[in-house]
Amino acid sequence: MKFSAPGRVNLIGSHTDFQDGFVLPIALPLRVDVSVVASGDGRGADDIVSIRSEAFSGEVSVPADGSAGPNGGMAGWGRYVAGVVWALAQLGRPPVGLMGDVSATIPPGAGLASSAALEVALARALSAVADWELEPVALAQACRRAEVEGAGVPCGIMDQLAAVLGVGHAALLIDCRSLTTELVPIPQQWSVIVADSGARRELATSPYGDRRRDVDDGAVLLGMSLRDATEDAVALLPEPLRRRCRHVVTENARVLDAVDALRREDADLLGDVFARSHRSDVTDYEAGHPAVDALVDRLLRQPGVFAARMTGGGFGGIVVALTESDAAPAVIDALAPLQAWSGAPRL
Repeated sequence: MKFSAPGRVNLIGSHTDFQDGFVLPIALPLRVDVSVVASGDGRGADDIVSIRSEAFSGEVSVPADGSAGPNGGMAGWGRYVAGVVWALAQLGRPPVGLMGDVSATIPPGAGLASSAALEVALARALSAVADWELEPVALAQACRRAEVEGAGVPCGIMDQLAAVLGVGHAALLIDCRSLTTELVPIPQQWSVIVADSGARRELATSPYGDRRRDVDDGAVLLGMSLRDATEDAVALLPEPLRRRCRHVVTENARVLDAVDALRREDADLLGDVFARSHRSDVTDYEAGHPAVDALVDRLLRQPGVFAARMTGGGFGGIVVALTESDAAPAVIDALAPLQAWSGAPRL
């Protein structure tokens, strides 16, 4: 049996999900697969979850009842495995063991939510072998808890919801307060391009956590979620909290502007929204990287490209762009030797 989950690229909505905001990811054809080799017998055992990976050396084994705790006392990718096993156990998953192999086409550390895809694929496998059902939003919430408490990454819910609910032909508008979702089609004449800057980072060891604390501290001082805050309110905060929170407040508005641009098929508006988002991510949130900035500029110089911005957690990783579909092959060729993917619009 094989269980799978997609990576995602977030068209817009950076660092808003953990403050009840709006995000707009789209699922990728790049995926993480968990193949169940055995469950309860063979190389596996009733009380052990044992996972091997093609991408990383070694094998991870943890008690199937989650008793090893959120991270299993491990570092590296094993924390995600232990976190998922533990989080599902907290919800009452029966402690059925399995032996599985992980394969992936999502490059790790690129900002395409490879960790969330691993969590969701593994959670689906664990739920299936235990003959135990969990509804989609609860599954995403459990996987987020695995990443926050197991891997120590203070992420919001976007990546896990995109891995559970995302489809390739449309962006997924997520209201991170209500956890309601809506599919927003990508116009047929447009393509999404995802390009890897080659600048790798690990969110757990980058300034990502520091930025998250700045935002949370600002929200505490304001006495409200930033979903409810205004630019005038955050202007009263001390630095650097003012700039961090201003990014979140203005980014929420930009997500809704981007949805409007997609529905109206307005390339000029979407290009302006992406430009403002990228600038805010770099200057207010200070999550930029020289290689990412250079790639955004390079993309915007290509004929047919009308929108480009950094995406993911920042500090390296991926750029997302939109282009006229007829121009997409030439844009991809012009990016060589960087790794890039495109869709028109079925990315």
